[in-house]
Amino acid sequence: MNEIEWKASERYPDPRIVALDDSFKKYHMPLTKVERLYTGSRWAEGPVWFGDHRCLIWSDIPNNRMLRWDEETGNVTVFRQGGGYANGNTRDRKGRLLTCEHGGRRVSRTGPSGRVSTLADRYQGKRLNSPNDIVCKSDGSVWFTDPTFGILGWYEGHKAEPELPMNVYRWKAGELTVVAEGISQPNGLAFSPDEKLLYIVESRATPRKILSFDVTSNNTLENRRVLIDAGPKGTPDGFRVDMDGNLWCGWGMGEAGLDGVHVFNPQGKLIGRIDLPERCANLCFGGLHRNRLFMAASTSLYSLYVNTQGVPYF
Repeated sequence: MNEIEWKASERYPDPRIVALDDSFKKYHMPLTKVERLYTGSRWAEGPVWFGDHRCLIWSDIPNNRMLRWDEETGNVTVFRQGGGYANGNTRDRKGRLLTCEHGGRRVSRTGPSGRVSTLADRYQGKRLNSPNDIVCKSDGSVWFTDPTFGILGWYEGHKAEPELPMNVYRWKAGELTVVAEGISQPNGLAFSPDEKLLYIVESRATPRKILSFDVTSNNTLENRRVLIDAGPKGTPDGFRVDMDGNLWCGWGMGEAGLDGVHVFNPQGKLIGRIDLPERCANLCFGGLHRNRLFMAASTSLYSLYVNTQGVPYF
């Protein structure tokens, strides 16, 4: 596999970190650089931080494996080979790994012993499409998107006909319910810090959009509206939210200024950008203080220390 040309910035501040609004400057630490931690994936996705093990786990979908980066040594090893064409990952409120699997058409849960079990694979007796991204709410409920990307061909899963519409689901105590429907290929999703809002990427709308919903007291979604119109070339994918409510969004269209991470304030205004030489599919916050941004970008894994913290997920 050809390696993407990469050269770290030779000086501070790193020109790859671009403030598009003065409000972004508080989040940029001038004495930090974008670091490339690994290259060699075929399509990197779903990073999740394990602070108790000082490591990051992420998916390499077409290679049907999950990789593990060790913070102390910098070594990368195979965490799981043949993991059902894993995509998005998170942790539940007990710290267990939750994984969206294209191949298994399910959401799986990995316990402390390493035992893998199925959390959800069917709705009303019909198979899910290919769960894509996933978040866990403070009440222990699990929310995930279910587009058809993983069953469209043989590259990121197994080709198959969909049995269900492309829904967004909520799982709690073994019960699966539809919380959003009628979204064209729902993709990344995340809660606001107070969990009163849920954001969902509509990745096959024209133009692509990030939608915002009010989360009611009984965990239904209301008042669908467009928070971010990505424009004719914008491609939002996976994203996470910081403690100030800003959205840090994986982005990419193969052009300078469009590959990397776009940062939007809670009102949907673009305030900053992290330019990468590859399209960024997903990201997460980690490190000792949850202030290190890990970016899964096509063939590589990048990181950047920022002056904010990601919303904790357990």
